[in-house]
Amino acid sequence: MTPVLVVFTMLLCLHTSASSAVTDTILPGQALGVDNKLISSNGRYALGFFQIGHTANWYLGIWFNTVPKFTSAWVANRDKPIRNTTSLELTISHDGNLVVVNRSTKSAIWTTQANIKRNSTTAAMLLSSGNLVLTDSSNSTKVLWQSFDHPTDTFFPGAKLGWDKVTGLKRRFVSWKNLVNPATGAYCEQLDPSGVDQLLLLALNSSIPYWSTGVWNGKYFAALPEMSARHSISPKFVDNDKEKYLTYNLVAEYMDPNMVTRHVIDVSGQAKTFIWMKGSEDWVMINAQPRAQCDVHAICGPFTICTDNKVPHCNCMEGFTITSPKDWELENRAGGCSRNTQLDCISNKSTTHTTDKFYSVPCVKLPQNAPKVEAAASASDCAQICLSNCSCSAYSFSDNRCSMWHNELLNIRQLQCSDTTNSNGEILYLRLSAKDVQSLKNNRRGIVAGIVIGTGISTLGLFALVLLLMIWRNKNKRSGQIRNESEVCDGITAFRYNDLQRATNSFADKLGGGSFGSVFKGFIKGSNAIAVKRLDGAYQGEKQFRAEVSSIGAVQHINLVKLVGFCCEGSKRLLVYEYMSNRSLDVHLFGSNSMLNWTARYEIGLGVARGLAYLHDSCRDRVIHCDIKPENILLDASLLPKIADFGMAKLLGRDYSRVLTTMRGTTGYLAPEWLTGVPITPKVDVFSYGMVLLEIISGRRNSCPTVPSGGNTDVYFPVHAAHKLLEGDVGSLVDHKLHGIANLDELEIACKVACWCLQDNELDRPTMGQVVQILQGLVEITMPPIPRLLQAMAGSSHSTCSFFVSGKRAALHV
Repeated sequence: MTPVLVVFTMLLCLHTSASSAVTDTILPGQALGVDNKLISSNGRYALGFFQIGHTANWYLGIWFNTVPKFTSAWVANRDKPIRNTTSLELTISHDGNLVVVNRSTKSAIWTTQANIKRNSTTAAMLLSSGNLVLTDSSNSTKVLWQSFDHPTDTFFPGAKLGWDKVTGLKRRFVSWKNLVNPATGAYCEQLDPSGVDQLLLLALNSSIPYWSTGVWNGKYFAALPEMSARHSISPKFVDNDKEKYLTYNLVAEYMDPNMVTRHVIDVSGQAKTFIWMKGSEDWVMINAQPRAQCDVHAICGPFTICTDNKVPHCNCMEGFTITSPKDWELENRAGGCSRNTQLDCISNKSTTHTTDKFYSVPCVKLPQNAPKVEAAASASDCAQICLSNCSCSAYSFSDNRCSMWHNELLNIRQLQCSDTTNSNGEILYLRLSAKDVQSLKNNRRGIVAGIVIGTGISTLGLFALVLLLMIWRNKNKRSGQIRNESEVCDGITAFRYNDLQRATNSFADKLGGGSFGSVFKGFIKGSNAIAVKRLDGAYQGEKQFRAEVSSIGAVQHINLVKLVGFCCEGSKRLLVYEYMSNRSLDVHLFGSNSMLNWTARYEIGLGVARGLAYLHDSCRDRVIHCDIKPENILLDASLLPKIADFGMAKLLGRDYSRVLTTMRGTTGYLAPEWLTGVPITPKVDVFSYGMVLLEIISGRRNSCPTVPSGGNTDVYFPVHAAHKLLEGDVGSLVDHKLHGIANLDELEIACKVACWCLQDNELDRPTMGQVVQILQGLVEITMPPIPRLLQAMAGSSHSTCSFFVSGKRAALHV
C-alpha cells in the first residue's frame, strides 16, 4: 500500500477532524482548535491551547492531564503569546511542518521549522513520554522534529539535558518570567559548558553559576548522593562522539500509579522536584536546589536584602521602595527596589560637595565581587573615597579592608546575629540622600515616642478597643469556616485557636500522645482530615515560635510528615499536620491484626532511612530528631512511611548541640551518648533507627525478653538478634505473623544494618545516607560485632561472644 493511500485511509477513519474523538495524533488535513486537545495514549499528558491566570495571552503547550490543578510542562510560543483566538488552529502545513495559523489571515504564528524534504507526508503525535514529535508517515521512526529538543522549564523523563556534538543543538531548561508568564525568565539549568561532567544553575545575565551538582561519578552527582537512594528514577549520563547529556527514566515497579512527578527550574531560580498524589490539592515539593533561597544570584534584584527562612525573602533596603509591586506579587523581583530620593551628586552633578550620607546596615553577608581599595587606611578614608565617586552605592570597612560597590547593589543577605555572636556578619554603609537619612533617624525617634504616648491611652479608649475586640471575636465564633489569618511561608497557614477547637470537636478524637503533647483528629473545609498536635512545654515568644514553624515548614520530603499550619495565641501552641490514615507504625507492628508483609516492612525501613538522611544531610540547617520510635513513624494510605515530630527540639527550645546532662527521647531507643553526657550528634538518631529496624523485623518490642531454645534465661532481644546473626540463623528472628515468608538476603542485610547502627561508639555507626545505600544494595556490608552496652543492659556479661577483633575495635566498611 502506498504512503498516500495509508494516509487517505487514516483520514477516513478519523473523519478529517481531531475534534470527533480523543486522539494523540494530527494528520495532514486535520486541525486542532482552541476547544480541542491531543491526549497521550497513557492519558498522562495533553497538548492544546491555554491561558494562564486572567491574562489575554494564549499559548500552545503540553500540560499534566491527570493533575486537577493546571500545570504547564512545555510551551511552544513562550516568548510570542497569541492574542486573537477566534480563528486559531494547529495543523500540518503544505511544507509538512506543524504550524499554528490564523485561518482568517492565513498567517503562520508558530511553526516547527523542520527541514523536510519536498513531497514528504508528515504526522504529529503526542507520545506517552510527553514528547511532541513530527514524523514522516512513511517511516514513523524517523523523527523530523520533537519538543524534547526545545525544552522550556520542565525536565521530562526520557528527555535529554545537554548537547548534540554533531548538529550543535543545545538543550537546557529556562525558568518562566513570572508565575503567569511563561516567557524566558532569569535562570537556567544546563550542562557545564567547560566540559566538567556536572550540571549548573546560573542567571542568564551572568556566566558565573550559583550552584552545581558536583561531578558525575558514574551513579550520581557528588552534591546529590540522594540520587542513588531513589529507586523510582534511573539516571544516566552519556558522553560519546555524538552526544553529551543527562537523562532519566521512571522505574515502573517502584512508581505509585497514582503519583505524578515534576522536575522544573522554578521562577525562584531553584531546581525543584514535586510530586502529586491522587487526591492531593497541590504539588508537594520534595527537593529544592540550592536549598537556601538567598543562594540564588540576584533573586531579589538590586538594593534589596534577602533573608533565609523568612517570608517574604526579599525586602527593600531603607530609603528604597519596590520598583514594580505587580511583578513582585508574581515572584519576579528582578527589578528590585528604587531610591526614594535621588542622590545629591546626581542632582547637582557634583561629587566634591555632595550632601549624601551613609546609613549603616548591620549583620549582613556582603557579595564578594568588590575589589579592595588600597588607598583607604581607615573607615573615614573609605567613606570619603566612596563619596568622591557618584557611582559608588555603598562601602564596607573591616579587617583594615575597604570594599566598595558601584551602581546596582546585588546579593546582600541578612544574617542572624545576637549580642554573643555576629555569625560572620558585616556592616554595610549604604549611600543615601541626606533627606532620606534624616527621615530614617526621625522615624526611629517616632517609634520611641509612639511607645511612650501609647502607654498613656485613656481608659475610655481602652474600653472601646476591648469592646470592639469582643464584638469581632463573637462574630468570628459564629463562622463555621476556618480562616487563614496569615501566611508564614508557602503553604503554612496560621489558624485561630477557636477554629481548631471546632475542627477537632473540642479535641475529642485523640489519636495519641507523647513527650511533646497530644494529637487529635480534625476536619477542615468540611472533609479534609488533619492531625492537630497540642504542644506541652513550648514557652517561646510568638515571634520566635513563628520563625521556628516557618523553618520546619520549609523542610519537605516524601518521607516526612507535612506541616500544614500552626496556632499561636497567648500561651497556646499547636501544630497542624497532614492526617495519616494508617496511623503509626507501632499499631501495625505490635498489634495482633498486623498485615505488613516482608516487602512492606523492608520498604518502610528504607523510607525511614531516607527521611532521616534528608534531615541529617540535605537540610540547610541540620535537623537531629532525637526521638525516633515506631510511634513517630506514620503511614499513609499506601503504607508510605513518614517521620513525625522532627524539629521539636527547636520549637521547645532544646539545644542539643551542647553537652546535656538529662536524657531526652524515649527509653529503649536512647543512644549511649545520652547516658555519658557527650555532645549529641545525628548518630543518636542512627542508634534509635537500629532499634526500630529490629522491631520492624521481629514485630515485637525490643524490651520484651526472648527465651532462647535450650535455655531458661531471658535475653534482651537486640542481643539475641546479634547472636542469631553471627550464627547465620536470621530466619528465626522474623515476625511469626509472617509465617516464615521473607526475603532472607534482605533480612540478613537489615539485621547487619541494625547491629551496626547499635554500636557503642558513634564513630562505628554508619550515617543514614550510608544506611540508605546499603539497604538498596549499592554498598556491601560486613558482619558487625555485638555491642558491649547491649550485653551489659541485658545482664549478659558472661556471654562467650567477642566484642573485639584481633584486639581492636571493628570498623564499618562501606
